[in-house]
Amino acid sequence: MSETTNLLSNNKLSYEDFKDQLISDYLLAYESRQISLIGRKEVLTGKAKFGIFGDGKELAQIAMAKVFREGDWRSGYYRDQTFAFATGITDYHKFFAQLYAHPDLEAEPSSGGRQMNCHFSTRIIDEDGAWVDQLQQKNSSSDISTTGGQMPRLLGLAQASKIYREREDLSHMTLFSDQGNEVAFGTVGNASTSEGVFFETINAAGVMQVPMAISIWDDGYGISVPNSIQTTKGDISEVLRGFQRDEKGEGYEIFKVRGWDYPALVATYERAIQICREKQIPVMIHVTEMTQPQGHSTSGSHERYKSEERLAWEEEFDCIKKMREWILDTEIIDQESLEELEKESKAKVKSIQKQAWDDYIAVFETEKREAVQLVTDLNDDEATALAESLRTFHEPSLKDIYGVVRKALRVTRHQGSSQREELVSWYQERSEVNFDRFHSKLFTESKDGVDFIERVDPQYNDDAKKVDGREVLNACFAANFARDNRLLAFGEDVGVIGDVNQGFAGLQAKFGEERIFDTGIRESSIIGQGIGLALRGLRPIAEIQYLDYLIYGITALSDDLASLSYRTKGGQKAPVIIRTRGHRLEGIWHSGSPMAMILDTLRGLHICVPRNMTQAAGMYNTLFRSDEPALMIESLNGYRLKEALPENVGEFTVPLGEAELIREGRDVTVVSYGSTLRVVEEAAPELEELGISIEIIDPQTLLPFDKHQLCARSLEKTNHLLIVDEDMPGGGSAFILQQILEQQNGYFHLDGQPRTLTAHEHRPPYGTDGDYFTKPSKDDVIEAVYAIMHEADPQQYPAIF
Repeated sequence: MSETTNLLSNNKLSYEDFKDQLISDYLLAYESRQISLIGRKEVLTGKAKFGIFGDGKELAQIAMAKVFREGDWRSGYYRDQTFAFATGITDYHKFFAQLYAHPDLEAEPSSGGRQMNCHFSTRIIDEDGAWVDQLQQKNSSSDISTTGGQMPRLLGLAQASKIYREREDLSHMTLFSDQGNEVAFGTVGNASTSEGVFFETINAAGVMQVPMAISIWDDGYGISVPNSIQTTKGDISEVLRGFQRDEKGEGYEIFKVRGWDYPALVATYERAIQICREKQIPVMIHVTEMTQPQGHSTSGSHERYKSEERLAWEEEFDCIKKMREWILDTEIIDQESLEELEKESKAKVKSIQKQAWDDYIAVFETEKREAVQLVTDLNDDEATALAESLRTFHEPSLKDIYGVVRKALRVTRHQGSSQREELVSWYQERSEVNFDRFHSKLFTESKDGVDFIERVDPQYNDDAKKVDGREVLNACFAANFARDNRLLAFGEDVGVIGDVNQGFAGLQAKFGEERIFDTGIRESSIIGQGIGLALRGLRPIAEIQYLDYLIYGITALSDDLASLSYRTKGGQKAPVIIRTRGHRLEGIWHSGSPMAMILDTLRGLHICVPRNMTQAAGMYNTLFRSDEPALMIESLNGYRLKEALPENVGEFTVPLGEAELIREGRDVTVVSYGSTLRVVEEAAPELEELGISIEIIDPQTLLPFDKHQLCARSLEKTNHLLIVDEDMPGGGSAFILQQILEQQNGYFHLDGQPRTLTAHEHRPPYGTDGDYFTKPSKDDVIEAVYAIMHEADPQQYPAIF
């Protein structure tokens, strides 16, 4: 472990240039600090909702920015504002626009006002969803607030460089890499190194030996909790000493440097990133003795938990104060000149802040003026009073404007005037604008979206071979990996044995270890690998061995992947496929079907629930040709069931969101998916014997759900509804009910209570009997359908029990 203390030197610079650079760096740090101070005031005066800033971290971030090149990537967290300024990832005006939640991409390109301040991203796709040249810009993946959540994708961003360097067949991917020379920079707070996801990612990067440079900003605390409680020995680099490279060259190069020592910081980053870039190995820079002058955020004060001695130390070792002392002591600049520059910098920052606020308010001024006029024109006393109250608002929010409009429409609900119709029309037009501001881009909506993938039906020879379902998947993967060299697949047991259910059997030998490979047991970072690789133009399939294990990676899926397009307002995309399997396996730990969790947390992903492997293959073919992320849940008990092998197994497509009519019927519509769909099919013959004809519908995907409303059309005929799934009560079945009854207006076609048949409120015990008594069985389906018909006609269908 090395601690660099060499002074900054650069033989290519003249002394005057050297001085100018130092002064420029100091002023950038000074201005960033002023932005933090002003930003906090803007929150406390109510102009902004919440503020979190990078004060105390300025010098280290300037040093890091000096070695950050076009084509490199950042995966950081909400303390990196000075780095963002130094690299041009953002500027002062955009920073304040984000603080005010400016809903305009030109003003706030990171998120269009959707993320709180200090959450940065660069736009890596254009308005049409096409990739831009990543080598012509400095790239930042979109920040998330979850502590340590930036770590998993960092692994994939770094691995992409290694892949691009090692695979000549990807040399045509010139928008994404220059022979793999890019470094993936990560930043994390010292307290977040206590997170499991940090250790998971650090370990994986050490095993994989990828060009990842992780900086740990260590200010001694995690909000109010000191390092002594957070970390063994109170020092994360001491904890990680075993990761230091040995004589074999494996592991990390670890550096430790003080956050107030500007020359040492610059020299350390120059050395660390040179090693990382040239040797393609991970490095770690532990930046200690940092401060956090304003505390964690605007929601509290650090004086509550820091001692007087600590506060005094932080004041003395504030990095900007120490740099100021250094440049004055070395006579880089005299005090009078420096004070004049500081005065100018402070005025500049204040001017930009004011302009950003004025620009933000100006966006709404036209809407306010139009709303006041239209509400006044209603010629209603109460509405006029509302208009006058809005007129007096000097700096109204959209909430103020549209709250008045909606109240005015309510109080004039009995009025049938043309003026009210004009207000309604205006409100509806503005609703479309506000939809774009606050609801758009759950997916990138590009020409490569799943809705634009051509439908191709499977083709079968007259003597089509019947094979195990796993062999259909295997043939599908083989055809697509031969067609598209961007495809990768990885996960636990995916490589050598071809996954636990043999979907990739033999394909590593055919396509190579660099395309189909094993990972350790680390669900979060497997998903993160997929996100990072997809951000850099590759097409990963990240496998989570069983659906139950998705829980271990749910934050990477929910906080990062699912929200990526939305939180960047269509500025970034990561078309990764998360492959897993679930449902009917027996036992508490391998029988999961947590669809409610998935549906609640993964809006922004396609949720595919194929009933067999042929349908899964068709969905894969669709997804491989699209640019949208998805979760594929294969039926665990379907791999050895026989299916006909399509002749065009790598080309046919299954449109996502199109439900399929499996069986026509007249009495009850039964909607199910995945493994329980086969249970419903098994029940149909006996129900026919009982004089009941069921219509069976497979939605095939839950997100999106039945876009063409096949379920509602079926209800028009049957007037009775049963939902069958194996999630717990009120889980996936409740979502399906909501979609059919509310979104499709299926309620109007019902002649009786809609019903659900689900698993019990606990996980199934081990064994066949545990499965039979816990999850829906054929007998359960028969009796649930019969109960519906008994309610409708008790004479013809007398009670069974």
